[in-house]
Amino acid sequence: MEIAGEVHALVADLLPVTLPDASFDRRLSRVVVSFGWTELAASTWPLLERCAGARPHLWPRLAEEWLREVADRAALAVAEIELLGDVRELLRVKLVPRMPPDVAENLVSAPVGRYFDALVVIDHPKYGAPLTRSRAGLLGLRGLGGAVARTHERELADVVEHEWPLTLRHSVRVVTKPGSPYVSALLTELERFLPRPCPDGALVGVPRLDTLLLHPIASKEAVDLLPAFASAVADTHARADEPCAAGVFWWRDGTLAALDTPKARKAFGKALRRRRRDR
Repeated sequence: MEIAGEVHALVADLLPVTLPDASFDRRLSRVVVSFGWTELAASTWPLLERCAGARPHLWPRLAEEWLREVADRAALAVAEIELLGDVRELLRVKLVPRMPPDVAENLVSAPVGRYFDALVVIDHPKYGAPLTRSRAGLLGLRGLGGAVARTHERELADVVEHEWPLTLRHSVRVVTKPGSPYVSALLTELERFLPRPCPDGALVGVPRLDTLLLHPIASKEAVDLLPAFASAVADTHARADEPCAAGVFWWRDGTLAALDTPKARKAFGKALRRRRRDR
């Protein structure tokens, strides 16, 4: 506590010179730099750790160095805002195949079921990119649930549906918005595009980020149709500019099960026959 008091006094003294537009929140032990629609809040904890391992006569220099680091971060944030404007308005969400943990940990993302991640991105024609956790922290972006609402309101309100012949007797329902990388997010709303009731669910493919392929399961013939459906998904995935998942899923009761192995497809056939027999 004694170290904190002395170091915080140094921060308060140096702030008008090093960061004249910033303020020091003693109660929360942080330096706050406000700009535009957001603020950069830097906890003094890293500085306190440095000072705890150094002799007191070095504390003023350590405090000044730390404040200059905060100033550099603030300059980066200001540059981002000048380049992109209100970044909150540019945030969107797309569903991508499950990312490796070492990749996902650096990005603003969240698991969606067993096979996909919801990934927050900055939608910009020139500077668009996945939102990293460090960038979100730099810009003070919080409560990113708003990105989901903006994606649905601004990107997915005008998706189109049509039927695509799969065999002589069966077709696939295509949900698409050509060129939009956000259609995959509709995996969480498949009920919108399926007949009701749909007790046995549907075969689902997400070969491209801008396209869903659906086949509502109306009979046990879906088992025989599976190879043709899987081929359509794989072919579409192979030709995609922005591919998503190459495999087929069985959607039922709000969950997805991958049908990517002979064993899984055999289990699908057994489960489907059992479900229909039990009704």
